[in-house]
Amino acid sequence: MCPEVCPWWLYFVLDNRIRKIIHKPEQVLDGYIKPGQIVMDFGCGSGTYTIPMAKMVDENGKVIAVDFQKKMLEILEKKSNKEGIKSRIKIHQNKPDKIGISEKVDFALAFYVIHELPSIDNFFREMIDIAKPGGKLLVIEPKLHVRKQMFDKIVNSANNSGFVLLSEVNIRFSHAALFVFEPKNNKTGII
Repeated sequence: MCPEVCPWWLYFVLDNRIRKIIHKPEQVLDGYIKPGQIVMDFGCGSGTYTIPMAKMVDENGKVIAVDFQKKMLEILEKKSNKEGIKSRIKIHQNKPDKIGISEKVDFALAFYVIHELPSIDNFFREMIDIAKPGGKLLVIEPKLHVRKQMFDKIVNSANNSGFVLLSEVNIRFSHAALFVFEPKNNKTGII
């Protein structure tokens, strides 16, 4: 695991016009988010995906924007004010080893962040408690930093925690997988 977290002052590398062309948020998130949902952007940084997510959930939904770095969250707050969507975004600063929210989500995005965590197993165990039954989790990791073998470990950790792999997803320059939470005690088989 890479213990290095991208510093807040490099946010412009993560949130710029070129990245939005390569990883267009609306295309990456297409089909996963619906109006009125509660969704989470884990490792949200300065809001590259949070802002589009807030527009997708509309005024009846909510985005929980989670990041470890207070400065990133401050930048996101300014951007959400400017966009007029601050009321749709709940900003939350997590601890390195704990997400720390109890609200249930319909969908969560973890974009280029899992490799920075001290324990991927702890992350997925906590995500199981956050995901609604049938809730989806999209994990995207950079091929440059995360080799296929490491991404396979991430997928196995998600599966061992209770998520079910739905599919691999084609995202440019990335490893990506879509998971669903299917509670084991679901006797009807309906999610």
